[in-house]
Amino acid sequence: MQRLGDKTVIRQTYEATASTNLFDEVIVVTDSEIIFNEIISHGGKAIMSKREHESGSDRIAEAAADMDVDIIVNVQGDTPFIKKEPIQRLIDQFDDPTVLVASLMQVLEDEKEINDPNFVKVAVDQNMNSLFFSRSVIPYPRDKAIPVIYYEHIGVYAFRKKTLIDFTNWPVTPLEAIEKIECLRYLEHGIPLRMVVVDYMGIEIDTPEDLEKAAKLL
Repeated sequence: MQRLGDKTVIRQTYEATASTNLFDEVIVVTDSEIIFNEIISHGGKAIMSKREHESGSDRIAEAAADMDVDIIVNVQGDTPFIKKEPIQRLIDQFDDPTVLVASLMQVLEDEKEINDPNFVKVAVDQNMNSLFFSRSVIPYPRDKAIPVIYYEHIGVYAFRKKTLIDFTNWPVTPLEAIEKIECLRYLEHGIPLRMVVVDYMGIEIDTPEDLEKAAKLL
């Protein structure tokens, strides 16, 4: 609900997502009456959660359970710089029937950000499937002579509906609980995320410092 430019962060994110014109419907799912009213009062669509949830995916699954949909995309409310092309590429991953969950990542080059636990890092295999997500530095540069590419996980997910519902029926897993990274629950059940490398997607607003950076970027 902090302001970014002339709108709140959540409204900037909602309108940026809707303006991609990639979705049959864009809905904010929230447990906050303040956020609900912010979206509804500006002509958007919002749903109040019926109960408390451990993660955003759990919250969305509750709302989507009775919807007739194939693919669900979770754009977290702190990502106001969403663009059409990366989301289109994310959705295109589901042309591969083996893909159950997909997500975005961008290259991290700032050493301070690489070492910052607020920036979730991801390591992938040669097919761009996730191997691990961590707030620690991964991979660890033991051999300084080998160049390393660090990827930051961006909080945008896409799921097949059944996979999302399955996620909500599993209890929180040990690595997920330790790292406080919800997508580790998929990995701990043997489901990799197909990762898509995208150009700079702006800033996820987790801290007051992030909000200052976002204001400058805007």
